[in-house]
This record gives sequence, structure tokens and C-alpha cells, in this order.
Amino acid sequence: MNILFIHNELPAQFLHLIRYLSSHPEYDIFGISCESDTRYDTDALYQKKHHYHAIKLASSTHPYVLDFQKSILNAQAVFQILQKFKQQDIHFDLAISHTGWGEAIFFKAAYPKTPLIGYIEFFFHLQGADIGFDPHYPVTTDQQLQIKTLNAQLLLSMNECDAFITPTHWQKSLFPQLWQPKINVIHEGVDTSVCKPNEKVSFTLPCGTHLTRKDEVITYSARNLEPYRGFPVFLKAIERVCKERPNCHIIITGGDKVSYSPRLPNNESYREHFLKTVSLPHDRVHFLGTVPYQTHLQLLQLSSAHIYLTYPFVLSWSFIEAMACGCTIIASDTRPVMDFLEADINGISVNFFDDKQIATKINSILNHPERKKHLGQAARKKIDQHYQHHFSISHYLHLFQDLVTKKNA
Repeated sequence: MNILFIHNELPAQFLHLIRYLSSHPEYDIFGISCESDTRYDTDALYQKKHHYHAIKLASSTHPYVLDFQKSILNAQAVFQILQKFKQQDIHFDLAISHTGWGEAIFFKAAYPKTPLIGYIEFFFHLQGADIGFDPHYPVTTDQQLQIKTLNAQLLLSMNECDAFITPTHWQKSLFPQLWQPKINVIHEGVDTSVCKPNEKVSFTLPCGTHLTRKDEVITYSARNLEPYRGFPVFLKAIERVCKERPNCHIIITGGDKVSYSPRLPNNESYREHFLKTVSLPHDRVHFLGTVPYQTHLQLLQLSSAHIYLTYPFVLSWSFIEAMACGCTIIASDTRPVMDFLEADINGISVNFFDDKQIATKINSILNHPERKKHLGQAARKKIDQHYQHHFSISHYLHLFQDLVTKKNA
């Protein structure tokens, strides 16, 4: 069976699936991507993999349709690669495409009979999700009009698809009722043989401080340090904690770019901006930047309390990995989190905006080691029972078989 994966940055959500399929001789894997995620060495797993090149936009493009035009250019570049596959007489039994960058828009123009699964991640709303959630960042009328256009390419892509995958029930609920019967909730899962507790873990910080599980270590991780992931609130909370706990260490990982939040003037990073608003002990608050994946896991295994805050938006992989590593998690009570976290059973829920409450919960957990241990074990159990990656692969394979059977009927 020939299976094609299309994603702006492979392997991404398909990492475990691609590794599984490539290890079975009945599957031949193909890929189309703009970039490769260099954290994962998977290029050797494809029969063929092509990279397309994003085209620079004209300065005259209307701001409301910038994303739409980028999507069309991406779709056109992917279509050209699909044409090359056809010229080489390569046919696909199945294709899977993330729909976030428009890459699937012209797929059926090239392969009209090939079943296409769309990985759908987020449907934008003006109310009830991320937009307007944070009062510190009010949305202008102009921005509201622009947001209304963000679903345009997504809807075009969805119209090409025969079935859909989304990782959580909350994300499914964001999509129009018309589409929901075709949406399968399949989280990509986590490799629990890699993401797991380690009581013997230790870590030496760049400053030379050596830490073990006996130390008080508070961790925070995000792709980039920004308001969407609660970074400003977190800083205020740890300012309070550091004053009360002279021996604690705070380890923060994440870049200085912007993934989702509005950009600041003069390219100032949110880290630089918000550090001006707090007073932190520099010998105990450690910014490590973007770290290798193995280091990320070590820090989760080391953690005494892991803080995760997010707008009502796509849940970070780091949250699931923290659960798998047996972290004691203190997380915002926003909808994506509450799909996984059971308050006071496998983690602690807090108000996203309440830095005083967050600090109080951190202190409470660190003062009660038995409760901390119980919550961490329950978090790991949740992943073991429901979110191991081989569960996800099994769901994928059932969906594949169903679509191929219908195609051949």
C-alpha cells in the first residue's frame, strides 16, 4: 500500500505512524513537506520525499487574505510535486494531509480517486476559544474581520477530504456541525517507553548547579515564551514562589520567537518585555532557550511541579509528555487542558489569570510530597490507559482500511 503524507514540517503529528508503517514491508511511505523537523531523523523512512518552496507574497496583498494567498501558493507548489509523481506513474492508495497551510486544496485535481484524510487542528471563532480570551490583548474590529477569513483555506481543504482526524474532542467541537460526522478524534499519542518517570534522573545546569529529584524544581516549557502559553502570568507566580522558597529552582525552556501571540514593537521578545515587570533571583531562575528533545524529557523527569498554562487553543505536546513522565502538573482550567486533566485526581487546575492562586498551588504541592507523588502517578496512569501511541496507530489503521475498502467497493 502506497501512503502519502503531506505536512508543512514532517513528520510532526505523524511521527509515530510513519515510523510504524515504514517498519512493515506492506507499506511504502511517501512525503511532501516544506521543511523537515530536524529533531526527528525520519527522512530515510520514505520511498520518496519532496520539499516544496514557499513563495514570497506581493506587498500589495490585502491583509485579510494574506494567509489565504499563502495557502494557495503552498497548494500550487504541492500540486506541481503531485504532477511529478503522476509522471513517474506513482499512485497512492491513501493520502493524509494537515489542512493548516492549504497544501491539500488541489490534491483531488491530481489524484481524484485517492482517499484523502485531512488532519484538522483548529477552526477559528470570534468568541469561545482563543480570540478575545485575554483582556490584556483586546481584538479590534479590523482584526475580527481578518479572523473571519482564516477558515477560508481550511474549508476548501476540507471539501477535498474523505475523512478527518483531530486530536481532541474539544477541537472537534469547534468545527461546524455539518462536518462533525466525518471527524475522527484520534490523538497521536505518546511513546511511553521514551516519555516515562525516572527517579534517578539528574541534570547539571549551564551555571554548574547540579539538580536531582531531591531538589525543588519547578518547570515550564513552551515552543516560544508568549502570552498564549501564559508566560506573563507564570513569571508573576514564580516571583511569589521564589520569595517563599529560598531553595527552589525554576527551569524555563522555550524560544524567543512568536508562534501565536501578537508581535511586540521593535522585535522585542516577550521574555525581554516581561522580565522588566518582575524581580527574580537570577541564580535560581534558569532560561535554557530551545533545548534538544532528550533534555526536554530529562527536565520533565526532574520536575517537582510542572506548570502548564494555555489560552483555549491547541494543546501542546509538552503537556501530554509531562503527564507521561509522571509530572505533578498545575495547569490552567481552560477547555483543551480539561479534556485530559481531572482536577485533584491527576493534576491541579488553576485560573489562567490568577498568579496568586498559581503560586499558592505550587507551594501547597511542594509542601505535601505524598499528594504530589499520587498526582504524578495518576497522570502517568491516564496516559498508559488511553494515550499510548500504539493505541493511536490502531485507530489510524482501522480508518485506513475502511477508506480503502470503500474505494475498492
